[in-house]
Amino acid sequence: MMTSAPQPLPAPSEPVPDIEEIRLDRDRRHLHLAFSGRPAVPASLNAPAQRAALSARALRASLSAPALRASLSAPALRAACRCAACVADQARGTFSADFAGVTLTHVAPFGAHGLNLSFSDGHARGVYPFAYLAALAADAAGPDLPEVKP
Repeated sequence: MMTSAPQPLPAPSEPVPDIEEIRLDRDRRHLHLAFSGRPAVPASLNAPAQRAALSARALRASLSAPALRASLSAPALRAACRCAACVADQARGTFSADFAGVTLTHVAPFGAHGLNLSFSDGHARGVYPFAYLAALAADAAGPDLPEVKP
């Protein structure tokens, strides 16, 4: 079954909320994530001149952003895998997005920037950066409100 084109990963310079909670349900069907409302300062803002360029209004808005909480199902996470094998299968049109009944068998940190997820179908190559998990969580939370300009 062919799926839609894979989501692009967020650019490394985009601020990513800090991860506050990672919890796996007892039935291993859902991974619960909580991100803080305060994004980590992107590497591009490490220089004082670049930090000064941020408007006070933009900085206040980013610091007061609400926390993001999401419950991502194991089948949805398995379908969202961006490992080389899954991306190649998607490009060939041989990737099956039907992962009903798949559960998470293992969740492990992958350095300081993501998680390695293993699934009951034997797939254990998926590395999910926190930036990607935050994007999946935002998608799961629903559509954004339209931008209102003053």
